[in-house]
Amino acid sequence: MKKTILTLACVATLALPACNRPLTDQEKTIVGGVAGIGAGLITANAIGANKNWTVLTTLAGAAAGLLVARNYHTNQCAYSNGDGTYRTRPCPV
Repeated sequence: MKKTILTLACVATLALPACNRPLTDQEKTIVGGVAGIGAGLITANAIGANKNWTVLTTLAGAAAGLLVARNYHTNQCAYSNGDGTYRTRPCPV
């Protein structure tokens, strides 16, 4: 299982630079969410977490991946709603 996940992560990392056109906002949201899910899943597997913690880290990774932008001056973060619109909230510490 770990080999499969790591292989998929490596292939995805190598495939991203192959895109010649700029990504749309929706594509950026999807890539961010998928990258977050992958990071959470890989982290859970790396530390040997049980199934409950694996689900939790995967969901946390997805939420972090949906973060679109951060304004350090106002400490506001923009999050994607998934429908092409965004909401701003104070950034987590």
